[in-house]
Amino acid sequence: MAPTADDGAAPSRRPLRADAQRNEDRLLQAAAAAFARDGADASVKDIARAAGVGVGTLYRRFPSKELLIEATYRHEVQALCAAAAELAATLAPMPALRTWMERFIGFMATKHGMADALRVVLTDDSERRQTRAELAEAIGVLLAAGTRAGTTRTQVDAEDVLMALGGISLIAGQEHRPALATRLVDLLLHGIAAR
Repeated sequence: MAPTADDGAAPSRRPLRADAQRNEDRLLQAAAAAFARDGADASVKDIARAAGVGVGTLYRRFPSKELLIEATYRHEVQALCAAAAELAATLAPMPALRTWMERFIGFMATKHGMADALRVVLTDDSERRQTRAELAEAIGVLLAAGTRAGTTRTQVDAEDVLMALGGISLIAGQEHRPALATRLVDLLLHGIAAR
């Protein structure tokens, strides 16, 4: 049976042509930046302009702002999770972990900007738990690389790190102090590093 809008499953989509996929990727990147900056009040016209496409192209892909917000959120989660393996393969473990944490803080800024709309769009608790599990798994990849290299403590729990990062982003966001997030990430990394 095909998933319905009520069962919490994301609708399946046909693969896009290469040019359409590039347009969608640019739209989602522009939307993430706009939502982080302006919240859910971000202008759809400004998002389309920043992506280098017409507003009609945006509405063909995302007929409502809620669908754009949901797609942006899912795209950001997917990119953040994929980045863990890429960073682990290209950087030393601690710089890889720091870079991922900084991206997570950016993701959370985008999410906070969309928070009110996401409460309406993402009503399924199982989806939130699934997202947390995927993000913890990504952190686990980075922690495992550090453990193998002897640069991170072996007993560090990926979910604990995720919760700490969530707290950092919440505090820094409420204080409107991005530099505070950097300092708190430094403290967290110090606690994770092997002695």
